[in-house]
Amino acid sequence: MSRKLTKGYYVHGKFVAEGSELDIQLKAELKGTDASSRTDLKKESDELQALGESLLTLRLDLLTKLQLTEKLFDAVLEAKRITNFEGKRRQMQFIGKLMRKQEPEKLEEIRGALKIQHSGSAQENLALHKAETWRNRLIAEDDAVGEWIAEFPRTDTQQLRALVRQARKDLVPEKPGALPRHGRAYRDIFQLVREQLADTDGPLNDGTIEETEE
Repeated sequence: MSRKLTKGYYVHGKFVAEGSELDIQLKAELKGTDASSRTDLKKESDELQALGESLLTLRLDLLTKLQLTEKLFDAVLEAKRITNFEGKRRQMQFIGKLMRKQEPEKLEEIRGALKIQHSGSAQENLALHKAETWRNRLIAEDDAVGEWIAEFPRTDTQQLRALVRQARKDLVPEKPGALPRHGRAYRDIFQLVREQLADTDGPLNDGTIEETEE
């Protein structure tokens, strides 16, 4: 015989059964709150829930620098490990509850850390795109090598020209109708370009940016 489900609702991640003592208490509190205030409270609660979920996307170094309470920090790490859908949902509700207990200053620190990460990602993507564009030009355009050397005179000219020659040779199909392939020279040019751009524009992250597949 199946058990009859208890009617109720969730408040801050906690189930409240209809007719229970807590239900009566909450409804009594709401009577003294106008509709506008209830809407504002709901909006604020949703925003803090979303902010708590964003903590899962933060790099560990930024997360550690925030110096969150031990309970919130451990809850975020645990949420990262959970793969079960229902388990993850319950953990995120718990994180949302903890977020509503944070001081406004700490919430601003969290928002600031998220902005730093987003800004860094955008800069890294731009630098990566710039390196890929130069790599493609050096292989496709005869004048590009001279332009690069003029702009980056510290480049090993002999090495660059040898890599470009090899990359162009690799692009010639071995058999008629076969697709061109990218050999090691193609990747080495990207690495050379990336390092030169990093010396000029500043470090690209920590030197671990990987070339995207094309």
